[in-house]
Amino acid sequence: MTNIALTFYNQGLRSYIEVDLCARCPRQDDKGCCGFYSPVFYYSDLAWLLLHDKELVREIFALERLTVLDASVTLNQLIDGASYRCRFHRLEGGCRLPQHLRESVCRHFVCSGIGWQREPELADWAVFFDRLADYEIAVNARMAARIEARGLSLREPLQREAIFALLPDIYAEETAAEPDFFRMVPAVRRHTLARELTFAETWKL
Repeated sequence: MTNIALTFYNQGLRSYIEVDLCARCPRQDDKGCCGFYSPVFYYSDLAWLLLHDKELVREIFALERLTVLDASVTLNQLIDGASYRCRFHRLEGGCRLPQHLRESVCRHFVCSGIGWQREPELADWAVFFDRLADYEIAVNARMAARIEARGLSLREPLQREAIFALLPDIYAEETAAEPDFFRMVPAVRRHTLARELTFAETWKL
């Protein structure tokens, strides 16, 4: 059995989970979960980045192989062997973005081989992250509706600067009233689980 330390951070909409196993990922392919997912940044993510790392937004939209929809941008991965490689992934150290700057799946994901949601002691955190996912979807839907009402879309490159100028204020307004479930868990919770590890493709992501 191997001890795996998880740290849960309640930072409201920008909450995230740290897992110490990632540094020694059982998949042993230098990519782990990053090899099977293309990051998707929605309006709430872009607004947060515009407030905290504006240059990262410029970098995202300057990349090739993007899928840009009205209210989101997907960083399509590059084929790399039997899986893919994210443009933010490094061979040494994994994702180069600190967790608070990542989109929601990359902030919350814990491989299913760990299965922390099965732990009775963590039931409140499982509820928290389920409700957080629903809340984030609702926030993004409201933000998208407000941008669309102005006749703007990320699909139009010439409209993006106007959208970027609006997003921080819209984000602040849509998140000003914090939902009650933000207070159902503490700011930080550390928990250690014991799991039998398997390796390579037998370790479930």
